[in-house]
This record gives sequence, structure tokens and C-alpha cells, in this order.
Amino acid sequence: MNKISKYLFSGVISLLVLPMYVGAIPNKPLPDNNIKPDNMSTNITYKGNTEFKSDTEEKNIKYNSTSSEENSILVSNGSISLINPTVTKSGDSSGDSSDFYGTNAAIRTYNSSKLNINGGSITTNGSHANAVFAYGKSTINIDSTTINTSSNNSGGIMVTGGGTISANNISVNTKGNSSAAIRSDRGGGTITTSGGTFETSGVGSPVIYSTANITVNKSTLLSTASEGVVIEGANSVTLDNVVLTDTNNKLNGNSETYKNIFIYQSASGDATNGTGTFLAKNSTITTNKGDTIFVTNTNAVIALDNNVLINNDGDFLRIQKGKWGNSGTNGGNVTLNCYRQKIDGNIIVDNISTLNMNLKSNSIFKGSIDNSNIAKKIDVSLSKNSYIVLTNNSYIDSLTNELTDNSNIYLNGYKLYVNGKEVKGNNSKYDDNAIVLEEDNEIDNSNVESNSNSNGNTSIDNKKKKNNNEVYFLCSSLAFVLLAAILIVTKSRKD
Repeated sequence: MNKISKYLFSGVISLLVLPMYVGAIPNKPLPDNNIKPDNMSTNITYKGNTEFKSDTEEKNIKYNSTSSEENSILVSNGSISLINPTVTKSGDSSGDSSDFYGTNAAIRTYNSSKLNINGGSITTNGSHANAVFAYGKSTINIDSTTINTSSNNSGGIMVTGGGTISANNISVNTKGNSSAAIRSDRGGGTITTSGGTFETSGVGSPVIYSTANITVNKSTLLSTASEGVVIEGANSVTLDNVVLTDTNNKLNGNSETYKNIFIYQSASGDATNGTGTFLAKNSTITTNKGDTIFVTNTNAVIALDNNVLINNDGDFLRIQKGKWGNSGTNGGNVTLNCYRQKIDGNIIVDNISTLNMNLKSNSIFKGSIDNSNIAKKIDVSLSKNSYIVLTNNSYIDSLTNELTDNSNIYLNGYKLYVNGKEVKGNNSKYDDNAIVLEEDNEIDNSNVESNSNSNGNTSIDNKKKKNNNEVYFLCSSLAFVLLAAILIVTKSRKD
């Protein structure tokens, strides 16, 4: 084989190998801006009255700290199991070290440590004294434990910096202000609970404050002075078979309205910008004062499936500007997806806010939509087995209805305007027996659709796969061209 043939042969081999190499490169995960590594706290000093640094199991032991900026239990390494512990914590603190890093918490874990707690009790009465605090890559599993905190800024279970908590059948009661029962702060993380009760009575103390990914199953949630659920920034709360009862009886901070579920962006740096997500399924949500849901200064996806929604005071959904963000751009942009969902209440949308409402699978909305006719934009989609029942004149920008005669829209003596034009609907008198819900198999009941994938990773991964396939095709084509060239050169040499 002459030199030219050798070079061409080498080129073919390279092009054949290159696609395999490209295809073997794993997709690099997108950075999670909500999770900070443990080194974010390199300037923080940790101190525990009892410290665990290696695998340990202890039963029926009392742990205590009365000093400020000291944990009763500090876990830095290993897998630790505590059975029926009695943990108490006093001593006040303040500032970021306790809120972001848990330096004054009763129990704190960090590094890659793992802590298992079964039974027992945890009690704190110092300020900024959270009960259970998981930081960084650490994990806490807690089962059948009673938690009580009594001072301000003292949450029940809390994650920051990417920590993980899994709770089962625990009881949490907080009495101080700014003391959510289920809580997160800068850097977020993951909290999952199943069973148990969570109760707060302080001002600015929702049952759940999320700058993380929080899932609550088969639990009872009660807030007697604050919101029920708060989601800040690009974070989420999922409720499944939950009973949530809220009485937001005192405004706190920049709050201007009373509400149960609050989705917003404070721009304080505690949560990244993006879409807040609230999913609720097979739950009972009762609002005793204010609106059921309020969204401001952020984008939000709300998915509701087969819940009982009770509002004894305000409207169903309010999307509008508030004291957060820059004036003129601080409204809300909401996608509302409903499945087998009955809603009774008005929707309020201001002139810098938008709503995309999708009623599917035997959903019923009874109320008015933008009765003031000021919303920036409202789009409504209606399946053939879902219904709208007006309680006042309503204004929307677009309507997509599977029933072209709008017979599933009961005007009830009022008018519906779409893009400024009055549209026809069902003029029959509405009563609760007028609607016969049909069996519907449109959705998988195991998964509430939210019209969004996790951080958009699915679409990005598909794009990467497409790009890899294109590279493989291009290189393979070039390889065949070079191989043909080798054959021609070789044949010409022989001739």
C-alpha cells in the first residue's frame, strides 16, 4: 500500500472511531443552581455538644445544648442511628449562620453523613434554633418522632445547600414567628414526608416554606396565623392525599393580601429565578381567610387533580403585581392545569399578568374570569367533558373548546367575551344536577401533568441525542467516501 493509500486508510479508521467516541460521551448534567456544595460554608464554625464522626448506634440517650451557636447533635461523617432519643436545645442565635447553615439547630448533619432517627422527641426554645437540619450532601431519615419549637425563626425539619430529609409519621408543632414546620433556605434540597401532622401558629410561619423540592403525602397540615404553603423561585411543592387548613390572619413583611398558597420571587438571593410549581392531588385544601392561590413576580405551573377546594372568604386565584420585583414587570405568568377538579371562586388577573387555564377530564370552574377586563392575556382551553359556569361577566383573549357550540359553558345570565367579542354559550339555567360527569381515561392518575419537564432536561437530552446522531451520520458518510477513494487509488496503481 503506497503512502496516499495509508493516509486515506488512517482517515477512514479515525472517522469510523470518532462517532463511537462521540456517542459514548455521557450527557453532562445541567448545573443545579439551587444546590451549593459543602464548601460554601468554609468560613462557618460548627460545634456540637455531642458529635458523631463514624458509624454509631445509640438507644434511649438524652442529648442537650444550652449554648448559642452549638448543636445538641452534630453529625459530620458515617451512618448514625438514634433510637428513641430525647433532644433538647436552648440558646439564642441570629443571622445567616443559623438560617443557612444550621449552626444553632438541635440536630445538624453535613458532608456525606447519614442520620437515622426512630422515635423519641426533639424540643427547642431558642431563637433561630431549628429542630432538624440537613445540609449539603447529608441525609436524615426520621420516623415517628415528636418535634416542638417555641421561639422565632425556628423551623421543624429544614434543608439548605442541597440536603435531604425523609420523614415518616412525625409530629411537628412550631409556635414562633418565621418558623415553618417544613422549611428550606438558601441552596435548597429535598424534603419528602409521609403521614404525620404539621402545625404552625406564628406570624410568617407557613406550614411549608419551599426554596427546595418538597413532597408531602397523607399528612395533616394546619396553619393558624400564616399562609399554608409558600414557594419561592424555581422550586416546588407536591401534595398528595393531604388535608391542608389555613387561616392567614395577619399580614407579614411585604405581604399585601391574605392567601393560602403563595408563589413568588423575593429576589433576596435565597431562590433562583424560574418557574415555581405547585401540584395537589386527592387533597382537601381549606382557606379560611384570603385567596386560595396568589402568584406575583414569577412564573408558575399549578396542577390540580381531584381535590376538594374550600374557600370561606376570598377568591380562588389572584395573579398580580405586589411589593416584590421591579414595577411594571412584577406580575405573574401562570399555567393552570385541572383534572377532575371542581373550582368555585373568581380569577383575578392584572394588566401585567397572564393566565393559561386548561380544564380537562371532568373539571368544573364556577366563577368569573377577569371581570374587570384588565388582564394582559388569558387563554382558556376546555375539554368536551369539562365545564365553565359563569357567576359574572368574564373576559378572555382566546378560547379553545372541544365542543364548538360551547354547550359546556353555562352563561347563567352573564356574558363571556373572547378577544372583545361576545360568544354564545349554554343559556339553560345551571344547577348542580345539570352537569353529568362522564368516565374519563385521558390521564394517568399516578401522575399529575404540569406541562413542564424537570428543569427542561428532557428536551435538552433529546437535542443532544439528535446532535450526536448527526455527527455519527456525517462521519460515517465521509468514511465511505474515503474508502471509495482508497479503492480507486489502489486500482489505478495496479493498472
